[in-house]
Amino acid sequence: MMPAVNMDERLNMYVGVVDDDESVCRSLGRLLRTAGFQPVTYTSAETFLEDHKRPRFDCLVLDIQLEGMSGLELRRRLAGVKDATPVVFITAHDSAEVRAEAEASGCAGYFRKTDPGASVLEAIRKAVHSSNRQRQDQAALKPE
Repeated sequence: MMPAVNMDERLNMYVGVVDDDESVCRSLGRLLRTAGFQPVTYTSAETFLEDHKRPRFDCLVLDIQLEGMSGLELRRRLAGVKDATPVVFITAHDSAEVRAEAEASGCAGYFRKTDPGASVLEAIRKAVHSSNRQRQDQAALKPE
């Protein structure tokens, strides 16, 4: 079982949501705010990449099938610049091939848009917890 994260700690945790469906951005934004996270939404991968003032995200929620660059391609681009932010994929168009590609990318979760929000939220919480623990471990290993 994961240790509890208090609400004050989560208020400083940013989750980026990239989905070309604005209603999904709004819904996930509300769900994340209710859970104590700070959501930042983007309607395209390109808009996300162009935001040079974006915070350091603790987790990204990426739609697989976006207009323009796909969520999978965005994940590959971020990995190419050594961005290890955990990614949770969501999709309205599930297929075995796409699921396999997403899972091979090392994603923290893969969900259909019809899956319960609580399941997506739990995957985000686990990803954030794991990522923060890795950062703390790396910081402890750095010489002062």
